[in-house]
Amino acid sequence: MAGQRDGLMKDPGTEGYRAGFAILVGRPNAGKSTLTNALLGQKVAITSNKPQTTRHTIRGILHRPDAQLVLVDTPGLHRPRTLLGQRLNDLVAATLSEVDAIGFCLPANEALGPGDRFIAQQLAMVGRKPIIAVVTKTDLVGREQLGEKLLAVAAMGQEVLGGEGFREIVPVSGKDGFQIRSLEDVLISYMPPSPPLYPEGELTDEPESVMVAELIREAALEGVRDELPHSLAVVVEEMLPREGRSEDNPLLDVRVHLFVERPSQKAIIIGKGGSRLKEVGTRARKGIEALLGTKVYLDLHVKVAKDWQRDPKQLGRLGF
Repeated sequence: MAGQRDGLMKDPGTEGYRAGFAILVGRPNAGKSTLTNALLGQKVAITSNKPQTTRHTIRGILHRPDAQLVLVDTPGLHRPRTLLGQRLNDLVAATLSEVDAIGFCLPANEALGPGDRFIAQQLAMVGRKPIIAVVTKTDLVGREQLGEKLLAVAAMGQEVLGGEGFREIVPVSGKDGFQIRSLEDVLISYMPPSPPLYPEGELTDEPESVMVAELIREAALEGVRDELPHSLAVVVEEMLPREGRSEDNPLLDVRVHLFVERPSQKAIIIGKGGSRLKEVGTRARKGIEALLGTKVYLDLHVKVAKDWQRDPKQLGRLGF
């Protein structure tokens, strides 16, 4: 990241312009993906009420006349129980060292717990990065409960981070838009002077195949039992234009494998007579067509990869 910025520093005509990277961290299901989408005004990160939905560091790019903010939405930091969990934590740690500011997401509707303290301790070791506490999901609490939460967050910041604690504390709601633009201003204020890092209009630097896989995962996780989110991986095998279609009526063939760890999970994904897999395909296809701007034929196959979360070779094949 730094090298990319260094190579652009001599670009003329950018006086007063700021550009840089901000990471959103927090324990699983702290509202990071919803917040990312709200800041960008468009969907780039999948959202789910299931913990550990995010598997990749999706980068969303916010463009303003005076600034460019590259948002890094990460998997939730947690005490890992599997090799996959450890690799997701390692991914977050590596990203923390490369960004210009850190937004620590703490849901307003949940008490501070050991998980939050664990993350604060990890952030305290990062070095001299500005850490902004972002109190999310304020739409779920009343004014008194929010006030208590803000005081508790401030106290934890002083205790764990030392000194004055968090640089700033910003309550927001990604769902109803409360203080989203204020948070945008705060994050941009910590970005360094720099010309733009990405072309105007570019929304994310993630490959299309990764975005497609994430949309399918989101659709597959809708309404399923608790054990499935951690066991589901999605791999896009190919995305090819359908031969023989005219330029004004293109069709993209997308072939996808959904991997689970046990036959019982395969049965959950497929549903009776394939009904649930068909629903997943219909739901995902709408999002994929909106993302790619073209009609899509989605070919989904469910496979069992036994205990893949704990198998280094299988993790590598599945992109972790």
